[in-house]
Formats: sequence, structure tokens, C-alpha cells
Amino acid sequence: MTATDRSIELITTAAQAAADKLAHDIIAYDVSDVLSITDAFLLASAPNDRQVKSIVDEIEERLNKELGAKPVRREGDREARWVLLDYIDIVVHVQHSEERVFYALERLWKDCPELELPADAKATRGKAQEHVKLQAEEDSAELGELR
Repeated sequence: MTATDRSIELITTAAQAAADKLAHDIIAYDVSDVLSITDAFLLASAPNDRQVKSIVDEIEERLNKELGAKPVRREGDREARWVLLDYIDIVVHVQHSEERVFYALERLWKDCPELELPADAKATRGKAQEHVKLQAEEDSAELGELR
């Protein structure tokens, strides 16, 4: 069994919305062969809680506006470290970069086929590492100035 056309449409729209809000490392998996509860997972991350919320809000708004889809469940809003949007056909995970590294959901689903995403979403791959490197350089520069 593979993800339905509806699931792919939802994933594509959600991935573009996440990319438009500068999410990092957007990836989607077809989990329909291993899970009976959903067809696909979308994973995205951001370097801070505020951006996590912004990405989640944009995904939810875009899916509702363009495809008439509303999540049946939204979890993790309060802390905004890992927000989950459950649309039944798809599940969207938007994580703070630290949670993304710690929980490493990609390792769990790496045997599932990756779904094709819009070019903007693909271009986000490796952005989290770039951000960490830039942050380390900035922190180092600040330490140098304090000395």
C-alpha cells in the first residue's frame, strides 16, 4: 500500500508552508506500509520555539485555506518544542532543533520511502547544521570580545 493522492497533496502543501516559514531539514516519509493509522509523516525543525509556532500556524492555515483540511489533534503547543498536527491521513511533526537531534525520528522511519517534496522544501536540508555552525561562530566571537 502507498500513500494516497490526498495524503501526498497534504504533505506537499504542508512542506511548502514549512519552507516558506524557513523551517529546517524538511523531509516526508510514506509510512502506510508499516502504520495503519496514517499514510505519511512530515518532519521539520526550527532553531527556536517562536519559529516552531510560526511554522505550525502556517501549515495549519495553509492546509485549511487551500485544501479544507483541519487537524483532528494538535499537541505540544504550550512548550512549542515539538508540535504535532494530526490530519489522520498525515501527521506533521515540527520540532525544536534540539528535540529533532535528540529524538532522531528519521532513524525510526529511514526504511520507509521518502516522498517527493517541492524544491523549496528540499533546499532546507542541512539548514539546521548551518545554523548550529553560525551560532557557534557567533558565541565564539562574543567570548572573544568579553576577554
